Amino acid sequence: MKTTIHDTPEAIGDHLAGRILTETRAANAAGRAYVLGCPGGRSPMPVYEALERQLAAAPVDCSRLVIAMMDEYLLSDGDGLIPPPASAHYSCRGFGEREIVGRINRALPENLRMPVENFRMPTIVEPEAYDAELAALGGIDLFLLASGAGDGHIAFNPPGSARDSRSRIVALAEQTRRDNLATFPDFAGIEEVPAHGITIGIGSIAALSKAVAMIVWGDGKREAFRRLSSADSYDPRWPATILAECRNGELHADAAAGARP
Repeated sequence: MKTTIHDTPEAIGDHLAGRILTETRAANAAGRAYVLGCPGGRSPMPVYEALERQLAAAPVDCSRLVIAMMDEYLLSDGDGLIPPPASAHYSCRGFGEREIVGRINRALPENLRMPVENFRMPTIVEPEAYDAELAALGGIDLFLLASGAGDGHIAFNPPGSARDSRSRIVALAEQTRRDNLATFPDFAGIEEVPAHGITIGIGSIAALSKAVAMIVWGDGKREAFRRLSSADSYDPRWPATILAECRNGELHADAAAGARP
């Protein structure tokens, strides 16, 4: 696993956005799709912001780009579980449509934009089908990853998740829900954070990704950096340590997260 400490979160974003666009150009030249795995939330935002800036400065054909989201909240409707509307402030679908696809397409002329059908998410009807869908695309070229600050959750996989877990519906750990109060500050309290979600699995990330880039930045991610940088195998107590078992794994931190204690 390669570890790189950048000066700032913005530097992480510029580095990874440049890589994504270089690899997208190469995929275009080969006549194939480029599949980018994406989390929502604060950690990857510098990358999404940098993609918009770099595409505005030097447009790249994103018509074959596929965005594969990691997860989505689920709400109880009395009869079962349903995803929230995309307009909800915490909706992962809404985040992806606004902050990833929206930024990419806003920067590009119409003929180079990513089509809406290239935006993929796991579905509640058949969660396990997401793995097969991504495999049929040839796998994920680069999966951007993030670690929960308090419990090391990755996507919505809670501590204790099996190494071979696949895309599925899960109950969210209480610490995950508390971490997400900061991720989505419009939540008034933990009672407003949904208690269930649909998530790509731990095993799915490892099996389907050709390369992964874990992003941690800020003082609050020092413990995450410590655990991730020292991991040599998957530790279910901190699920983000699956990074250590992924092909072509990279850990990207800023100076604050990577500071020595």
